[in-house]
Amino acid sequence: MSEESIKHHRGQSASDGMFGGIYGMAFIGALVYFLQHATSFWIGVFGFFKAVFWPAVLMYKLLEYLKL
Repeated sequence: MSEESIKHHRGQSASDGMFGGIYGMAFIGALVYFLQHATSFWIGVFGFFKAVFWPAVLMYKLLEYLKL
């Protein structure tokens, strides 16, 4: 079975990697921002979790704004 047929079987497309890369860059950028502004260790831990969910919230708000 070829790699392309395996991706098709799993419901994945060749562009899935692009969106993972965009999420990864957004995560790293948000993580750096939140950690730079952290005033204590626990605020830094909280910033990590904010960085994980921030790209998803941003996309939700953008799609809501565009009414898609």
